[in-house]
Amino acid sequence: MTTPVKLAIVYYSSTGTIATIAKELHDAGVKAGAEVRLVRAGELAPQAAIDSNPAWAANQTATANIPEASPADIEWADAVIFGTPTRFGNVSSQLKQFIDTLGGLWAEGKLADKVYSGFVSTATAHAGHESTLLALYNSVHHFGGIVVSPGFTDPAKFVDGNPYGTSHADGQGANPVDDTTRTAARIQAERVIAMAAKLKAAAEAGAPADAGLDTAAEPPSEAESPRRWWQRRRK
Repeated sequence: MTTPVKLAIVYYSSTGTIATIAKELHDAGVKAGAEVRLVRAGELAPQAAIDSNPAWAANQTATANIPEASPADIEWADAVIFGTPTRFGNVSSQLKQFIDTLGGLWAEGKLADKVYSGFVSTATAHAGHESTLLALYNSVHHFGGIVVSPGFTDPAKFVDGNPYGTSHADGQGANPVDDTTRTAARIQAERVIAMAAKLKAAAEAGAPADAGLDTAAEPPSEAESPRRWWQRRRK
């Protein structure tokens, strides 16, 4: 019997939109039978900047109990859903900083072959929904990860219209997360878990974890990177 999918939802949220979507993904993941970790990227902004924005300060207080993400959460997971507000059509510095801490796992090949997906929020309808998600997925390609986007795999996806991932335009706080976005999040969580479950079942039914590796390979020399050594072990 296949063990439950381990899903990590790793997000950064300033004023709370992404935090709300992350919670929706968490609840949908649990309902779909996954073991879910909901964690947040550490804050980089100075406290004075946070305190100057009431919504930002309120979200900081409301999510203080959410654990801060660590590389161990990614190593643990079979599937990862990253969430970020857009910053000039790109990933927020807070989430990107967390991703940049994953170099050690990357060097060991421990980011590869996992399922990844993403969600995003913007202030307006055309402010970087797709470009931010595509920028996020650039990192996944370097991981050797498997991007699982929602696509138009459910009729409801033609309502929100974003095949790359869940997204929401919050209108600078004027448009709270609505049923359309919540439905998109549910579809995304269910699809990520379903695809990860198929991969996990195939792996558990197949060869042992070290199959295809040259277990007799010499350890890395001082001049050889761990990543290159790991690749050399693969047959």
